[in-house]
Amino acid sequence: MTINDAFGASLKRIRQLRNMSQEDFSDVSSRTYISTLERGLKSPTIEKVTVIAKAMDVDPLTLLMLTYAQSGDETIGSLLKRLTLEFEALGIDR
Repeated sequence: MTINDAFGASLKRIRQLRNMSQEDFSDVSSRTYISTLERGLKSPTIEKVTVIAKAMDVDPLTLLMLTYAQSGDETIGSLLKRLTLEFEALGIDR
């Protein structure tokens, strides 16, 4: 699965879990754009990821973590563990 396909699947999954339609994003984006993202045809900017996630009342990292979990072989738990170790190795705690 490509990263665009994984992002689209993640967006659609969270949107449906939140009982939202594509039209519910009209304040932040067009239904056509949301549909294009869900079909993996476009890649959003980091700014667009942020506004879309906020519209679904999730952290942008939730949307991205689900995306990366779906695009590879790692679970969300293993991704979180790996990220924690990477931050610790870099000496970043904030």
